[in-house]
Amino acid sequence: MSFWDFSRGPAGIRLLLDFGLEQGLPEAALLARSKIAPSRLDDPHAEFTATQELRVIENLLRLSNARPGLGLEVGLRYRFSTFGLWGYGLVCSATLAQALQRALRFIQLTHAYSLIEHSDDGHTACLRFRPPALAPGLSRFLVERDLAAAAALMSELGGAGFQLSACELQRGRGRAFRPSSVVTSVAGVSPRYDADGYGLSCDSHWLARRLPNANPTSAAMCDEMCARLVERRRLRSGTATLVRQVLDATASDARPSLGRMADWTHTSERTLRRRLQEEGQSYRAILASTQAREAAELLGDRSLSITDIAERLGYADLSTFSQAFKRWHGVSPAAYRRGLS
Repeated sequence: MSFWDFSRGPAGIRLLLDFGLEQGLPEAALLARSKIAPSRLDDPHAEFTATQELRVIENLLRLSNARPGLGLEVGLRYRFSTFGLWGYGLVCSATLAQALQRALRFIQLTHAYSLIEHSDDGHTACLRFRPPALAPGLSRFLVERDLAAAAALMSELGGAGFQLSACELQRGRGRAFRPSSVVTSVAGVSPRYDADGYGLSCDSHWLARRLPNANPTSAAMCDEMCARLVERRRLRSGTATLVRQVLDATASDARPSLGRMADWTHTSERTLRRRLQEEGQSYRAILASTQAREAAELLGDRSLSITDIAERLGYADLSTFSQAFKRWHGVSPAAYRRGLS
């Protein structure tokens, strides 16, 4: 199970379907293999799995001949109404900064597949997007959609004059990484296609801008209801499962500390530690288990030296990694690799 693998409402899939229909694509072909009845997309209480949505996206990509920048085209169509209660909470926020904090706090109530991080040095505010570990073309579509949707919402919130300072897309090989011939501007700036990662940036002064529909009472009500929905999901899956999902979706050399994990799972360090203890788990043990599994998988790739693997997993030297690996698997990395022959 992955960080993005949670139930979703019908609005996002409805948007995908409507986009495809506008392109002249047949409804049956867009919904093929998804097991989604068109009538269910009009039911506000309906829920669909991430796998069902991915089927629709795969169909859209195939029928559109995987047009470069397709994710950007779709993402720019997102509006607050697409996200229901979550979107209304952003509209009621006092400032763009508060809206951004609220958005990330309840990100699981959206259609996002990327892990999204926020930073602000007082001059430039940035959102960084970590794409899901899926097939390259599908992953590119999803991170483009998440990035463009975020840009569209920021632009709508920021109002007249709002403009990003940068829209960055990671360089790569293949058709999926080519520049879009359709999307030439994202919130007032031309996308860059030669970056090291995916991100949006704007001048920090925009974050302090007072929003026209600020309503602290309505915002608090939205927070309470969103928190209940997130807690319901946590109870269904368990805190340890959620932590594993985040770790699995994070690069091995950038695994979060307990404090950062608490931020990503929208709780405090103390509460996160207590919830894991109630499930008979600890963050250190889950992290070790994740590293143990990944180390074993990497040893199957003989193009990587054991030193390379140690560095990739964040160990300062080979000796420390070897000691940890022996604790996990009972043998040294070299012996484990020989046993794979």
